[in-house]
Amino acid sequence: MSNVRTIDARSEQSVLQTNKVIRNTYLLLAMTLVFSAITAGISMAINPPMIVYIGSVLVSFVMIFILNKMQNSAAALPLTFLFTGLMGFGLGPILNHYLGLPNGGEIVMTAMGMTALTFVGLSAYVLTSRKDFSFMGGFLAAGSMILIIAMIALFVLPMFGVNVGGFGLAFSALVVLLMSGFILYDTSNIVNGTYTNYIMATVSLYLNIYNLLVHLLSLVGAFSDD
Repeated sequence: MSNVRTIDARSEQSVLQTNKVIRNTYLLLAMTLVFSAITAGISMAINPPMIVYIGSVLVSFVMIFILNKMQNSAAALPLTFLFTGLMGFGLGPILNHYLGLPNGGEIVMTAMGMTALTFVGLSAYVLTSRKDFSFMGGFLAAGSMILIIAMIALFVLPMFGVNVGGFGLAFSALVVLLMSGFILYDTSNIVNGTYTNYIMATVSLYLNIYNLLVHLLSLVGAFSDD
């Protein structure tokens, strides 16, 4: 009888811990998205060159490595805001580029709306159904490798005079599909207790949203003939 009570207590403790991670993750995610919006607005006002976006992507790889190493330290929270703030600042040149198009405002708002609907819809489905999407890990890892190879090709092929316009759109479409899969996968890991650290859970969801927005901008802009 005492063993049953011990198991029940541990189970209840596990549920409470998981609920705490879920609550902290989405609270921090909301705060970092607002902070990114502020830094993106500052970047848009300054109007730096597009190289700033590329620089922010490169810096993000280093920052993710640092965050992963320091996720349980007191420095993790300010580093998370530094990371998302830099990513938001890098988004400024891209937003300015699309806003400079004839119907740029519509493109940006459509892409943002689609990003929000995709994230909220997929996250809500996992949170309510509690379905386990951990089986997608292998497919997503393989997809990520394909994206890395495709990204390298997008940089190299133009050097040899190859037009990569259509390839670029296919790349953006693949990123959108992959990020949608990662939203299901990461949310499932949070709900089912695989993620025990809300810092890394937040960073994962943030990157899903960020990449989803950037590549939806590309697709919406292309289909708007801009």
